[in-house]
Amino acid sequence: MLEMPPDLDFIHRYVPAQDTSSEAHSSTLLLLHGTGGDENALLQLGSQLNPKANLLSPRGKVLEQGAPRFFRRFAEGVLDEVDVRARSQELADFVIAAAQHYGFDSGRVTAVGYSNGANIALGLMMLRPEVLAGAILFRAMPPLSDPPLPDLSKRRVFLSEGEHDPIVSKAQATQLANYLKRTQAEVEVRWWPIGHGLLEGEFIAARAWLTR
Repeated sequence: MLEMPPDLDFIHRYVPAQDTSSEAHSSTLLLLHGTGGDENALLQLGSQLNPKANLLSPRGKVLEQGAPRFFRRFAEGVLDEVDVRARSQELADFVIAAAQHYGFDSGRVTAVGYSNGANIALGLMMLRPEVLAGAILFRAMPPLSDPPLPDLSKRRVFLSEGEHDPIVSKAQATQLANYLKRTQAEVEVRWWPIGHGLLEGEFIAARAWLTR
């Protein structure tokens, strides 16, 4: 067994691309689960979004009443921003170390995050923009009240939000989209007539966006 470097201290799954005959296998999806998920939660979705990509899926280190998360919160919708910043740096170091360890292209990593996972992906884009080439974010909200304004002019972001989400309001989702546009990111926002849960149509739309 290969010895893991110190920065690979997240429990995780890495599934290398099966088809290496196409350039698509050099892309990697960073799968970031929601509260209560684990390293297996989004593997099927990752394969559905891009069956030719490498899949890197870490488990969040924070436990909330036994449920894994990527950072702490004080209450539902009230995030611990100090922890967001620290955990974003930690996760960014993990992704870089994983690229070196597994041999995938660190410049072609797209995050796929749901809820808490979507918010930590935003932490990466805000604080360590070099780590991600883009992101597919389901039910994301602004993770920082006073974020930096990095140059994301070469990044693509797909936001998939619920019109009746009791956790992420339309105002918060709109605020996030406007922030990303100010960073010069290429942003697509899709609204769905649902709450915090997910619809199959969202995955179909995300895959279409990803392949464009």
